[in-house]
Amino acid sequence: MSERGGSHVTRTVLVPYDRLPGWVERFSARHGEPVVARDGTRVTLTSPDGAEASYADVPPPADFGVLLVRRGGYAVGLVSDGTLAAHKTGTRYVQGQTKAGGWSQQRYARRRANQADALVDACAEVVRRIVPAGSLVFGGGDRPLVSAVIEQSRTPMLAADRWLDVGDPKFVALERATRDARAYEVRLNALA
Repeated sequence: MSERGGSHVTRTVLVPYDRLPGWVERFSARHGEPVVARDGTRVTLTSPDGAEASYADVPPPADFGVLLVRRGGYAVGLVSDGTLAAHKTGTRYVQGQTKAGGWSQQRYARRRANQADALVDACAEVVRRIVPAGSLVFGGGDRPLVSAVIEQSRTPMLAADRWLDVGDPKFVALERATRDARAYEVRLNALA
């Protein structure tokens, strides 16, 4: 995401956990040696050319869950020490919108709702099997469906602040979501 303000562009980038030192070196080489300021866990780098980068300097969670849901599929994973220790992906057909009117439209709406409920039930069962109670969980995809899965699973969990951007919730998306969940979220304000 980016915002234009004068001659600076503000955007947020995800920097993989193990690559932050290299990213800071490249930032310094590009913008000059920065002044480093700490405010609690927040680190702010301010360079001579006015570029600024800030991120929370907290270690990534060692163990956490990942829950990705979109109409038509889901992916659930348990991450332990940075790698997927357990995972399951699945598909459930959920019919798209229709332009039919009247009774047909209502019939299709009921069918879609029933298919979405079946998707939520299937995914909630997987969450109960894979994600331990009390886990930190990163969600991604369709927010209402993710919320419905968490509620249906009846598994106490802690929702992470970061929402993961995903397309089709397949295994590849689950691997990328695992990396993104462990990454530093760096807010960068630099010259355009």
